[in-house]
Amino acid sequence: MEINRMGYGAMQLAGPGVFGPPRDRDEAIAVLRTAVELGVDHIDTADFYGPTVVNELIREALHPYDGLTIVTKVGARRGPNAEWIHRREPEDLRRQVHENLEHLGVDVLDVVNMRVGGNEGPDDKPIAEQFETLAELRQQGLIRHLGVSTVSDAQLTEAQGIAPVVTVQNMYNVVNRADDALIDRCAAEGITYVPYFPLGGFTPLQSETLNKVAARLDATPPQVALAWLLQRSPAIALIPGTSSVAHLRENMAAADLVLPADAVAELDSIG
Repeated sequence: MEINRMGYGAMQLAGPGVFGPPRDRDEAIAVLRTAVELGVDHIDTADFYGPTVVNELIREALHPYDGLTIVTKVGARRGPNAEWIHRREPEDLRRQVHENLEHLGVDVLDVVNMRVGGNEGPDDKPIAEQFETLAELRQQGLIRHLGVSTVSDAQLTEAQGIAPVVTVQNMYNVVNRADDALIDRCAAEGITYVPYFPLGGFTPLQSETLNKVAARLDATPPQVALAWLLQRSPAIALIPGTSSVAHLRENMAAADLVLPADAVAELDSIG
């Protein structure tokens, strides 16, 4: 499976707090269709975004997904007050896979990431029982490829002992660099590393150095932060998210921004 390195993360298409319908449904549909027009060929989503809202938008805008890889996640649900609830019991994971199939309108899911840790980051709890459940669904033909999200190095090793892992999705950006060693491991082992919150997520990146480099290069700080990630490792693919067509175009332009060595050295010092 081959993908372009610049993808799109659909989380922000839901309402405030990734809960409920979008503020502007027409704009959400336009963002998805424009992303594909600009060369995006992989979209990151989850049925717990909304919940169900984002997958239903993707289906409305892009089904039957010709030439698109849809990457979804399981391992969480949302409470009535927008709570994020860990749900990784094997039977619930099976239900979540079937719900993603239904809401995306497909017979097989391209890639399913198992979300392991929470907003506090990865832990080192065993994941074999849960990942074996997804491996069984892969053997049944409901999933093509498996990945893991918010995991430690040890958990990646555990998952690889059960079934092939094609992608790791952890938090990483120019300011938050805890996964440097894991990225190098992914590059060595041919695993795609997809950093979530590449621009800081709910708390946008704050860095005077980033702002200065961007001003010198006549680019925006988000563009420089994305370009730095693309130059950080050939294993990295990006899924910056937005609910705005204008911001989407700005993000996509980062793929053409080549950072000179002195700028990279300055940005490396942030981490």
